[in-house]
Amino acid sequence: MITIDYKRLNILPGDRVLDMGCGPGRHVSAACADYDATVVGADINIADLVQAKTNIYAHEAFGGKLRGRWGLSAADITALPFPDKAFDHVICAEVMEHIPDDRRAAAELNRVLKPGGSLTVSVPRFFPEKICWTLSSRYCNTEGGHIRIYTKAEIVSIFKNMGLKKRCSHYAHSIHTPYWWIRCLAGPDNDTALPVKIYQRFLTWDIMQKPKLTRTIDAMLNPVMGKSLVVYFRKDSR
Repeated sequence: MITIDYKRLNILPGDRVLDMGCGPGRHVSAACADYDATVVGADINIADLVQAKTNIYAHEAFGGKLRGRWGLSAADITALPFPDKAFDHVICAEVMEHIPDDRRAAAELNRVLKPGGSLTVSVPRFFPEKICWTLSSRYCNTEGGHIRIYTKAEIVSIFKNMGLKKRCSHYAHSIHTPYWWIRCLAGPDNDTALPVKIYQRFLTWDIMQKPKLTRTIDAMLNPVMGKSLVVYFRKDSR
C-alpha cells in the first residue's frame, strides 16, 4: 500500500532518499523498484526494520527486481543519525501523529534535507481520524498510537514556518477509511470480528490485484473521504 506518489518527486539517478518511519519497508521497496537511487529506510522500531529487511528480500526473491540500492537504520526522528543536507528527498509517511515533540521531528527532517530537495509528509486526514477517535477511546490511547489529529493547515504551517514551500497535496486510501471505522466499532485490537476479517480480506485482495474498478472508485472517493493527507514541500535552493 503506497501512500506517496513518487512521480511528484522528480527522483534522479544517484539521488539519496530517506524514508523516515519506514515500518515494514513498503516505500523503500517501491522507490528502489522504480528509481536508480540510494534509499535509506529508518525506524525506531527494531522489529519493523527486521520485517522490512525480510520484505525487501522477498520482493527480490519473487521477481521484483530493484533498480536502486537500499539500507536500513535504527533512528529516532527527533535526533536523526545523519549529517546535515544528506538527502535529496525525505519521506515521512504516517509518523508525525505519533510523535510527542512533532516540531523537533520536523526540524530534523528539514535539517537532513538538501537545499532544493523535496520533503513529503502524510498524516491521517482530520475528519476520518476524528470519527475513529469518537468511535473508540482505545484507538487513540494505545501505546505508540496516534496522539493528535492534524488539520491540513496545521501540518502545512509546521513546515512552512521552517522555510519549506508547499508544492501540492492530495488524499489517499479512501476505501481503507471504512475499515478503520469498523475496527473502532469492533475494538481496535479485535482482529477476529467477522466484519473486520471480511473487509481485511477485501483490502488485501485489492492491494495485491489492483483491479481497475477499485482503483477508479478509490480515486473518485479520495477527495471526499481519503484516509491520508499527503503534502509535498520543496526546500529553498538557497
